[in-house]
Amino acid sequence: MSKRAVIYARTSTVDQHPQNQVHDLEQLAQQRGLEIIRVYQDQVSGTRTRRPGLDQLMTDARKGRFEVVLVWACDRLARSVTHFLQVLDELGHLNIEFISFREQIDTGGPLGRAIVVIISAIAELERNLIVERVKSGMRRAKLEGRRIGRPAVSIDREALRRDRESGLSFSELAHLHRVSKTTVIRALHQPASAGTKGSCRRRCNSLNPRTRIPSIEAVQKEYILDYQEEINPL
Repeated sequence: MSKRAVIYARTSTVDQHPQNQVHDLEQLAQQRGLEIIRVYQDQVSGTRTRRPGLDQLMTDARKGRFEVVLVWACDRLARSVTHFLQVLDELGHLNIEFISFREQIDTGGPLGRAIVVIISAIAELERNLIVERVKSGMRRAKLEGRRIGRPAVSIDREALRRDRESGLSFSELAHLHRVSKTTVIRALHQPASAGTKGSCRRRCNSLNPRTRIPSIEAVQKEYILDYQEEINPL
């Protein structure tokens, strides 16, 4: 009984024709005795995260609807080496073979699996080199006396407290002072005479109860999202 196979073809623009890829892959499937049950196509740039054709292919793969995936080239399938390895890893766990026409990669054989291992090692080496370069740049910046990280947020806490006591909400305060909602909550919980450090509980206990600041647990939850909110200021 022949194995069930699918074809994935992708072109970057509507002017290109995926049928050229499909024709070569159909011939390859015929030579190997594979039964083509479906062709998935995308006409989007390879850098796009969302690709309907590839997403549907992976969904059907998880349902066990085929045993082999055929692509014309590796760069047609994935947008990066990391993404390529992630797709291959998931297909491998699902016992689905991957065949690339141009690179002659077939994970159903020992040579194809060895090539994937080599690609994985190169990708890991690249990641490690990037980390080392970043660390080296940070060390040099520290020696040169440059600040590393985001600049400190400058905010008038007294004005913030006055506005809060006048009845403004946290969102309104954030919009008025052009900072994130998390920064507003943190500033209100910090005593005017204290520095930027200190426990949340000590800051909460020193506040005027009229400010109606939420519980410590609520603030801690806000702190977890601090970075994500502050990189998108209002």
